[in-house]
Amino acid sequence: MAPFATDMYVPGFPELGRALHASDSAVQLSMTAFLAGLVVGQMVIGPLSDGLGRRRLLLPGTVLFAVLSLVCALAPNVQVLIVARFLEGVAGAAGMVLAQAVVTDWFHGPELPRYFSMLSMVMGVAPVAAPVLGGALLSVATWRVMFVVLAFFGVLLFLGALFGVRESLPRERRHQGGVAVTFRAMGQLLGHRAFVGCMLTLAFSAAAMFSYIAGSSFVFQNLYGVSATQYSLIFAVNAAGMLLAGWTFGALSRRLSVGTILMAGAAVALVGTLLQVALLAAGGGGPAGTCACLFVALFGIGSVFPASMTLGQSLGRNASGAASALLGGVEFLLGALASPLVGVFGTGSPMPMAVIMLSAMLCAALALVFLTRPWRTHGPLP
Repeated sequence: MAPFATDMYVPGFPELGRALHASDSAVQLSMTAFLAGLVVGQMVIGPLSDGLGRRRLLLPGTVLFAVLSLVCALAPNVQVLIVARFLEGVAGAAGMVLAQAVVTDWFHGPELPRYFSMLSMVMGVAPVAAPVLGGALLSVATWRVMFVVLAFFGVLLFLGALFGVRESLPRERRHQGGVAVTFRAMGQLLGHRAFVGCMLTLAFSAAAMFSYIAGSSFVFQNLYGVSATQYSLIFAVNAAGMLLAGWTFGALSRRLSVGTILMAGAAVALVGTLLQVALLAAGGGGPAGTCACLFVALFGIGSVFPASMTLGQSLGRNASGAASALLGGVEFLLGALASPLVGVFGTGSPMPMAVIMLSAMLCAALALVFLTRPWRTHGPLP
């Protein structure tokens, strides 16, 4: 639900701004607040789950997500919406951080990349379906209905977790010694060079993706003149590229090392963002060229996500909740910081979004080469 809540209301950004008399940057700040909530929620919930178990935190998180989605639907102004979105992100973080921890609890060795590929593809369904559903809802209702739908999905998520997700961390494997011990594991992970490299590669790639999410509606609808429904379809095609990349990662992980796939995905994403900037600088920017470059970039990012998660969670297997918190928390922290930059540097041109995406992917590539060094063999942390 966390990625679904991020993407579904993106086609409604222009209408939301008009309805609440808010600027473009204020509307984008509502997304930033949600991403910040995801960061805080993951940083707290992930380590705590190493000591308390997964279900004890997962179930109340899904309930609160549904309740806070209704608060967003009823927001009278953009200030209330921003606060509610932050709290909604904190609650939504439970499902996101604990999903990765549960997968790491259950699966090992060659199975792990395959299941992280499946998890990535499931999460990839949200960007494919969410903007299409959002555009369809906008054609018959206001942006507020989107949050009512999110609340309904939150209820379904709670029921699914209640009846379908058993506890994956038995008591004998939980960290003893209270909160201090569980959070100390995060410090140990941050002292591991390769893990930090995985974390930053994932985070900077996410920054590129969220810059695209925050800025693309203004680029395509305000600058290129496409309708909300057309934009939803463009967004869905690019998200489908990420979905395809997740499936490709799962297939290739049986033949190639995770590190090799990670390097290839980062290279593809870097090429896509570089082509986008070069095309705009040469005066050849337009809907078709922008779509093509974005598809290439997002396909590469779609490979980076499961590969970096697999490698990072493998390194932090002995504290999978803390590892998941750091990977996901820093990922969405940089996403939250990158999202408003498009609005700050201006939505009157597609160049700010393109330059921010390129800069983020350059940082991801540097972290990969100088910290992760995926051509080396890394064992799990003790």
